[in-house]
Amino acid sequence: MNKSKLILVRHGQSEWNKQDKFTGWVDVPLSSEGKKEAKVAGEEIKKLDINFDYSFSSILKRSIQTYEEINKVCHINNELIQDWRLNERHYGNLQGLNKQEMRNLHGDEQVLLWRRSYDVKPPKINLESHNKLINQECFKKVNINPFPKNESLKDTVFRLKPFISNKLFPIIKSRKNIFISAHGNSIRAMLKYIENISDEDIIKIEIPTGKPMLLEFNDNKLESKKYI
Repeated sequence: MNKSKLILVRHGQSEWNKQDKFTGWVDVPLSSEGKKEAKVAGEEIKKLDINFDYSFSSILKRSIQTYEEINKVCHINNELIQDWRLNERHYGNLQGLNKQEMRNLHGDEQVLLWRRSYDVKPPKINLESHNKLINQECFKKVNINPFPKNESLKDTVFRLKPFISNKLFPIIKSRKNIFISAHGNSIRAMLKYIENISDEDIIKIEIPTGKPMLLEFNDNKLESKKYI
């Protein structure tokens, strides 16, 4: 086999996606619709008949649950490696707030900047919410220093570089197949790095929930990319 196949899936709809809230690093589970999306994704992935050598997710439960629902269908059955670097972008003080209410308060343009720009950060998280975030169960076994108070997409790309360079690329180079369950912005960050997408063009890229993307690499070079 001279090709490596990489499947990227943004988690299915979460309970806060359903409520149109900024979620970020808050550990919110999938909604019932999100579990259905993951099951459908699993059925599409199963048709490809890929033998996965490695599986990764973030440490957030909506990402892990998406893997679990897909695994029920596909029987990936290798150890799931959880890595905090695959977490969603940290939305700072916006986390838990309704997106439309923020548009009404700050205007569409400002909210769009916070959501889709490359280097604009949302407002820093307040101290009380920051402490609650750090004390979530998912963060108790990882050492994140410094623990961010907000992130731009640029920051997300920066924290993903070690994962891509030290884990992902060596696996691709060894011609192995990889499954990754992650988040809209961590997937955008990976694509920006892998494809060298410009700061201007990355703004236009939207990643739908529960829709698998297949990337094929030949001799360690990206050969094709498509949704399945």
